[in-house]
Amino acid sequence: MKKTWSDAAPHKSGFVTANGIRLHYLDWGGSGAALILIHGSGDNPHVFDDLASAFTDHLRVIAYARRGHGQSDAKEPYDAATVREDLRGLMDGLGIAKAHLAGWSMGGYEITAMAGTHPKRVDRIVYLDAAYYFADPAFVAALKSYPIDMTPPASAMTSLDAYRAYIRTVLFPGVSDASRFEAYIRDLVVIQPDGTVRQRMSDSVAQALFTALVTDPWDYTKVRSPALAIYAETMLDTRHGDPAQRAKSLAWEHSHMVPFRAASIERVRRELPDVEIVNVPGTHNDFVFTSREQVVGAMRRFLSGSAPQR
Repeated sequence: MKKTWSDAAPHKSGFVTANGIRLHYLDWGGSGAALILIHGSGDNPHVFDDLASAFTDHLRVIAYARRGHGQSDAKEPYDAATVREDLRGLMDGLGIAKAHLAGWSMGGYEITAMAGTHPKRVDRIVYLDAAYYFADPAFVAALKSYPIDMTPPASAMTSLDAYRAYIRTVLFPGVSDASRFEAYIRDLVVIQPDGTVRQRMSDSVAQALFTALVTDPWDYTKVRSPALAIYAETMLDTRHGDPAQRAKSLAWEHSHMVPFRAASIERVRRELPDVEIVNVPGTHNDFVFTSREQVVGAMRRFLSGSAPQR
């Protein structure tokens, strides 16, 4: 008999009503100040299952599903002002007066907006490959030649195993142990009675999120919290898989992402009054797994208020 899978991550799961919607959250416990982890567009809080336990010895660690994601309610709009108030409502519902915030990718939305609008609720902020102004016209134009189709093919939806293989190939080719993101994969889909899967997020929600990402401005200038901006080496994987696809990805990186990343870092240094920049190996999607030691080390030191090592 096939063994039933269960999530072994040491967190509890719950819901809070915030800003008029129901948000799903994961709580790893821990003592001390709160650290709230915020995932990117199209993801869910289980993406932090592998990372969260590194901080529970001195922080209470929470992650939640942004509106439209995972098991949280899907309700427009998805602009920065709305998701900021979702975060504030989550903190109110969990009795958290002030927290460190760490946002991955589009999760940079919330931490920037929250720190700029409600500074008394925010201690330190961490950008996990998220200190990008995604509404920059140069980046929006670059997306028109994005070399990877992120829509799963029909073959990937025939079973959970097929979907897992697809996600590993597209998002995490550099991560050898799939158990590190198994709960994340399972929360992306709904398994049908016949064994096929469908994506939990609808196409209309995905489109609304993308529109918000590339049109809503971010304002770093109002942020006064100390900030750590961790940048992954590349946006796309250029080291694994089909050689032709690697060549396309590498060309796109050099043409678009390298100058965009450099401009983003320059802007962050110019507009954030107290920021530290850290670069780590890995891609936008997998660096928290492949460079876990470097990410954890930088975050632990920064969140403790220690000076950076030179």
